[in-house]
Amino acid sequence: MRWQGRRQSDNVEDRRVNGDNGMGGSRGGFGGGLGRGMGRGMGGPAFNIVRGGGIRGIIILVIMFFVLKFIGIDPWTVLFNDGSMPAQTQSQQSGRSVAQGGQVQNDEMTQFVRTILAETEDTWSGIFQSQGAQYPAPSLVLFKDRVSSACGTASSASGPFYCPGDKKVYIDLTFYDELANRFRASGNFAQAYVLAHEVGHHVQNLLGILPKFNQMRQNMSEVEANKMSVRVELQADCFAGIWGYYTEQKGLLETGDLEDALNAAHQIGDDTLQKRSQGYVVPDSFNHGTSEQRAKWFKRGFETGKLDACDTFSGAI
Repeated sequence: MRWQGRRQSDNVEDRRVNGDNGMGGSRGGFGGGLGRGMGRGMGGPAFNIVRGGGIRGIIILVIMFFVLKFIGIDPWTVLFNDGSMPAQTQSQQSGRSVAQGGQVQNDEMTQFVRTILAETEDTWSGIFQSQGAQYPAPSLVLFKDRVSSACGTASSASGPFYCPGDKKVYIDLTFYDELANRFRASGNFAQAYVLAHEVGHHVQNLLGILPKFNQMRQNMSEVEANKMSVRVELQADCFAGIWGYYTEQKGLLETGDLEDALNAAHQIGDDTLQKRSQGYVVPDSFNHGTSEQRAKWFKRGFETGKLDACDTFSGAI
């Protein structure tokens, strides 16, 4: 994939330097990832002081804030070690990914995901504009080991995920090593597919699909919810394919790129993952779709480039 030298998105939060062990918050509903669950956090240092001490805790917090500031220590980093620093302390720097504490990482993989995010912004902005609507782009959060979001606290084992509660995509970039080594899916277009899939969930959120599913699944059995989840995930695959369609139209794809993406879709199918991990499959537990289904719906979006081709909720999938 020819991605070097293209626009890079500024909608990136880099939390890899100091980590992010803050308050998990309340669940934001179904978001979508690669099939591994998320936990919940307990709160950052400042949150624990206020929660445990009432008015007295607030007074202690204010005193600590000014003492730390007086001795030259950033109080936001110490007291709110959860990515919740004020916007003015996280100002964007042109062409770079901003990290907590003001430190910046701008390695090749960071540049790559910033570029892919920018390409999804261009694609979906154009599609929404053609429908007379605006596309509010999601933020991409880069983290290491553990992160807090509006959907709870997650470890790297959760894999990349989208949280509708804060409209952000989360990824630990070491996942791409796992994608190549454990899932046997290499190639930068395969890596791009993963990010485009999560952005696909953001599109679903904007279209009202995720909120509707979250409401419906409250009255569903686990098996029924899993079946509906599969349809949601396959549509996100199809939306990722739509992004691929427009990427090909720009002349950015190279020989073998489509095959790499289809292989990635195949390798992270529920049946393939279950066979690899436990030697057998349990269809009622599928919540992302089989390898055949995932590749099929990505390819459908890739070949048509049309939203109406991605209706996974009508008929067989």
